[in-house]
Amino acid sequence: MGFVRILCRRVLPPFVLAIAIFVGWIFSKPMNMGVLFSTMIPVMQGHLPPTIFGHGRMAGTPPVPPDMIAQPRPAGELFLTLPGGKMMPQSGLGMCCRASAYDDVLVRRTVTWYLLLGGRHIDGAHLYLNHRAVGQGIRDAMERGVRREDIFVTTKLFPTTYGYNSTLSTVPTFLDELGLSYVDLVLMHAPISALSRECRRAGMSSQQCLRGTWLALSELRERGVMRNVGVSNFEVSHLKEMQAFSEDGGLAPIAVNQFQWNVFSSPGAQAIYDHCVDSGIAITAYYSLGSSFQRAEVEAVETLREIAAKHDQPISAIMLRWSLQKGVAVIPGSGNPEHMKQNLNAYSFTLDEADMEMIDELRHDAKAQKLYRVA
Repeated sequence: MGFVRILCRRVLPPFVLAIAIFVGWIFSKPMNMGVLFSTMIPVMQGHLPPTIFGHGRMAGTPPVPPDMIAQPRPAGELFLTLPGGKMMPQSGLGMCCRASAYDDVLVRRTVTWYLLLGGRHIDGAHLYLNHRAVGQGIRDAMERGVRREDIFVTTKLFPTTYGYNSTLSTVPTFLDELGLSYVDLVLMHAPISALSRECRRAGMSSQQCLRGTWLALSELRERGVMRNVGVSNFEVSHLKEMQAFSEDGGLAPIAVNQFQWNVFSSPGAQAIYDHCVDSGIAITAYYSLGSSFQRAEVEAVETLREIAAKHDQPISAIMLRWSLQKGVAVIPGSGNPEHMKQNLNAYSFTLDEADMEMIDELRHDAKAQKLYRVA
């Protein structure tokens, strides 16, 4: 009883107070979901969050050598064609979901490294709160010889700012933050209209909210703010609804759907893939190397080990190449220049028909089934 009394009187009150202060601090920020996201991910990965302790304190991506210049784009580079003829490189750099993606110093270095190593596709989002650092990295690379017109820049509009008016006012701020005159692709981050302040206040249905958002994105595309518009994390039912908006209203077509896709994707993800292929919607995959729950298990899959040995490549390159040959863009995230080189190296070899069939058959391999369950 004494321990419980001490816990209740001396430990819990300051703990509850600290939580209350933290929650109050989060919700005092304009983009509170982004602040929560960029604070908790570093904490969960064992780092002091830059949102609280400042940027530039985290170890990670090394400085870019002062004499380094832009290297050629990778041989054998593959592209997906978007509406209007814009070409999206199939291999890109994801700016999310690792501690170093929320430290502005490391973000700037990461983007510069990737572009100078030959990569040309950067995938970000408003939620990640690193637009300014991404833009600085792009400009650093441009000063060393990379042309803006060769860089494909993606960002995403988070659901808290869905709605016609909110979208019209929010998306142009992305250009100011990035320091760019246009972006190549803006995606709706998720089909969750309930988070939209504008739509809640107006009592809109989900359909009305998503339609108003798409209308605004289409208008911004016409103004040249972005070259293409698309969606992220949309399932087949959501895609059909958005396609109806687009076709019935003469609005912008859905250029891209970004969702989780890899060798061990669920049947639901396969259905989304099939629908996108049938509808001419390009696909960008996140977790193309497996989710955080799958990574340790993937290396033990014998089929992947055999194919990797056959091509003298790491398993990660085999997984990326499989997606590339499925016509999917991949955006593995890394702040490590050596890993960036390895990821871009997926362009350097080809899986033959037998390789592709063996990997496809993993979906029916009992030993691999546990990887589907944690996808």
